[in-house]
Amino acid sequence: MAPLLECTDVHVAYPGKGWGSSPIKILKGVSLDIHRGETVGLVEESGSGKTTLGRAILGFAPVTGGQILMGGQDYAQVPLAKRKHMASELQVIFQDPYTSLNPAMTIEEILSEPLVVNKVDNPKKVIGELLERVNLPPNSGGRLAREFSGGQRQRIAIARALALRPKLIICDEPTSALDLSTQRKVIDLLLEIQEQTHVAYLFITHDLSVVRAISHRIAVMFDGEIVEQGTAEKITTDPDHPYTQRLLMASPVANPAEQRLRRTARQELLARQRAEGEDRWVVASA
Repeated sequence: MAPLLECTDVHVAYPGKGWGSSPIKILKGVSLDIHRGETVGLVEESGSGKTTLGRAILGFAPVTGGQILMGGQDYAQVPLAKRKHMASELQVIFQDPYTSLNPAMTIEEILSEPLVVNKVDNPKKVIGELLERVNLPPNSGGRLAREFSGGQRQRIAIARALALRPKLIICDEPTSALDLSTQRKVIDLLLEIQEQTHVAYLFITHDLSVVRAISHRIAVMFDGEIVEQGTAEKITTDPDHPYTQRLLMASPVANPAEQRLRRTARQELLARQRAEGEDRWVVASA
C-alpha cells in the first residue's frame, strides 16, 4: 500500500543574516513516510530540526529541495494561501495548550470555525460529537479556554484537529507542557481516536518514553538529518546509532537504583564512543 505521506530528500533553509551571507540549513535531505492509521515518532533534542519538518509539511517553513507527497500532490509546491482545501487532509496539534486557543472565543466558537469555513452541515451536532469524543462535558462549548486545565485545553485542541476528519495530524510535542498523569491520559486518548478513525500521526517529541508509548515506528534526527529509523521497540531498547544510544541512556527512569545503573552505563558508553572517535554525536546533556 502506498504511504499516506511521503517525504523525500526534504531540505529547508532560511536566509542568512547580512548581505551575501550563506543560507542557514535546517533540514538536510530528510526522508520518511507514514501510512494510514500509523504513528511515526520523530525524536531529537531541541534545535535539531524536528519541529521544522512538521512546519514544512504544514507549509509554514520554506522547502528548498525535495518532495512532500500526500494524495499524489506535492505539498512543498503549494503556496500557503491555497492550502485551505487541504485542511480536511492535514491538521496539527500544537505544543502549548495555553497559547494555541483563542482566549477571547468560546470553545464552541473555536470548534465551529473550521466547520463554518469548510461549510460542514449541522456544526452544532458535530461540535457535540467532538466534545464527547475527547471526553469533555456537553456544556463545555459555552465556556472560555481559560476556564479549563492544561489537559482539558489539549483535549479541546485535539477536538479542533479532528473537526474536519483529517487523514494525518502533526502532533508537535502535544504532551510536553503537561504533567505526567495528564500526559498518559492524552496519549491514551490519541490512541483511542486512532483506533476508531484510523487517523495517522507524526508525533514530534524529545521524550523517548512518550514516543515509545504511542509510536509504531520511530525516526531519530540529529542536526537536520535522520540518523536512524526502525520499530518503536528496536529504537527504544536496542538502537544501532551512537546518537540514539546516547539519547536512550540520557532518558531518566523513576527508580533511583536503576537510574544510578543507567548513569554508570551511560558514562561507560560515552567513554567507549569517544575512544572509537564518535564524538560528533554529542548530546547536550552529556
